[in-house]
Amino acid sequence: MTGDIPDMLARLKMVLPARWFASSTRVLDALMTGLASAWSGLYGTLQFVRAQARITTASGIFLDMAAADYAGVSMTRRVGEADAAFSLRIRRNLLLPRATRAGVIATLTALTGRTPTVFEPRNATDTGGYNTLSGYNRLGAYGSMGLPHQFFVTALRPNDTLLSNASGYGAGPGGYNQAPLSYAGNAALGGIVSDAEIYAAVAAVLPSCAIAWTRISD
Repeated sequence: MTGDIPDMLARLKMVLPARWFASSTRVLDALMTGLASAWSGLYGTLQFVRAQARITTASGIFLDMAAADYAGVSMTRRVGEADAAFSLRIRRNLLLPRATRAGVIATLTALTGRTPTVFEPRNATDTGGYNTLSGYNRLGAYGSMGLPHQFFVTALRPNDTLLSNASGYGAGPGGYNQAPLSYAGNAALGGIVSDAEIYAAVAAVLPSCAIAWTRISD
């Protein structure tokens, strides 16, 4: 394999004059294997550093550093979240629209998997009006011109996580080796989205002059 010790040993021996040594060179091979081992380690380090320079190939703490660089404290790794899932969240967050109603909806939909409800009291499309084709109390709510640059958001928590349908100790109907009781580790918590994360997501995409009155529902 490229970069391993045998490969590096072969590369070193290729540059030696063929007439200087016999066909069997055990002493020389032992000496040059030590050099090849060092070069193989350096090659592995360079490959690792190269991978950490891009979000798509970064791993471990380097992904956490990338999230902090691009999103500050608004995006942190969830409990038990794998590198692949965290990397996808970081890259998706970079491309989401900002500072618009569509941006708020897209951000919450990407985060929770459910489309939020947004109501703007100064938007006739949301409030409706008299003498229109829609019926009374059918569109949204009463509008108000006294709430400039403000809107109301109803964000929805995710429907399912890996533990959504599993019971715990002392809670039926599951039992030992009988669904829906199951053992779970941190990996099963990787999809849990906290309320604080939902609030932070809304705040991250708001225009600086706007206020989003946000509530979270199941």
